[in-house]
Amino acid sequence: MDHKEIDEISGVETTGHEWDGIKELNNPLPRWWLWTFYGCIAIAVVYVVFFPAIPWIGGATKGLLGWSSRGQFAEQMETAKLAQADIVAQIADKDVATIIANPELERFARSAGASLFKVNCIQCHGSGAAGSVGYPNLNDDEWLWGGKPAEIYTTILHGIRYDGDEDTHFSLMPNFGKDGILDRDQIIEVAGYVASLSGMESTYPVTEEGKTLFADNCATCHGDMGQGMQESGAPPLNNAIWLYNGTPDAIVAQITAPRHGVMPAWQQKLGDTAVKELTVYVHSLGGGQ
Repeated sequence: MDHKEIDEISGVETTGHEWDGIKELNNPLPRWWLWTFYGCIAIAVVYVVFFPAIPWIGGATKGLLGWSSRGQFAEQMETAKLAQADIVAQIADKDVATIIANPELERFARSAGASLFKVNCIQCHGSGAAGSVGYPNLNDDEWLWGGKPAEIYTTILHGIRYDGDEDTHFSLMPNFGKDGILDRDQIIEVAGYVASLSGMESTYPVTEEGKTLFADNCATCHGDMGQGMQESGAPPLNNAIWLYNGTPDAIVAQITAPRHGVMPAWQQKLGDTAVKELTVYVHSLGGGQ
C-alpha cells in the first residue's frame, strides 16, 4: 500500500502532484459545486431528449418537442406578415403620390424601402445612396429621368437600357470619335465649350467653332445651354455634377466613345409593391422633386 503524504501545515492529504515546491492538496470539491455540476448534466440529458441536439449525417436529432430555431423564425415572420397585411394591401392598391401623402403609409413604405435598398441597390449606389463614378447620386436634385415620385417609380420598375423589359428607359449617345462623326480636333473644340458651360477650368480652347459643333451635334439632347433633357435621359452639362468624372479629359473620352449605364428592371424580381416602397424611400432621401 502506497504511503499517503499529509501536509504538515494543513493536515490534509496531498495528491502527489508537485510543481516548483508547491504541493497540491487533495481537498474535496465544495458540495454546492458538485450539485451544480450534477444539475447541469441532468439538464443536458433533458435537453437532448426534448430538443434538437445530436448531429447525424442527415441532420440533427429532432427532439420530442419538434422545436427548431428555423421553425420559430418562420412562425415569427408569418405573424409579422399577417400583422402588416392590411397596410401592405393599401400600398399595393395606391399610387406612389397617394402613399407619400398618407403619413402612416409613407412611414411604413419608407422603412420597408430602406431595407430593400440595402439588399438590392447599395452595390451600385452605395450604402448612403451617394453613388460613384458611373452610378448616380440619389441624394441631390439632379435626375437623368426625372425625380418626381411617378418618374422614380417608372425608372425602378422598368430600369434603364435593360434588355429584359420592353418599356425600359433607352437612349444612346453617338460615338462621335469612334464612328468618325467628329475628328480629334473637333472633339477637343466641343470639350472646351462643354467645360466652359459649367465654369470648369480647362486647357482646351473655348471657341465659336466649338459652340457651333455643340449646337449641331449635342444641343438636340443636352439643350442649347447644356441644361439637359430628362425626356431622353441626357444629363445637364452646365453644373458641377458629372456622372463620369468632371475633367476635360473625361469629357473628351465620353464624346469619343461614350459609356452607357444599365439598371435592372426591378419589377420582375421584387414585384410592384416593393418597387413602390423603394420609390418612397429614394424620394425621401432629399433629392426628390
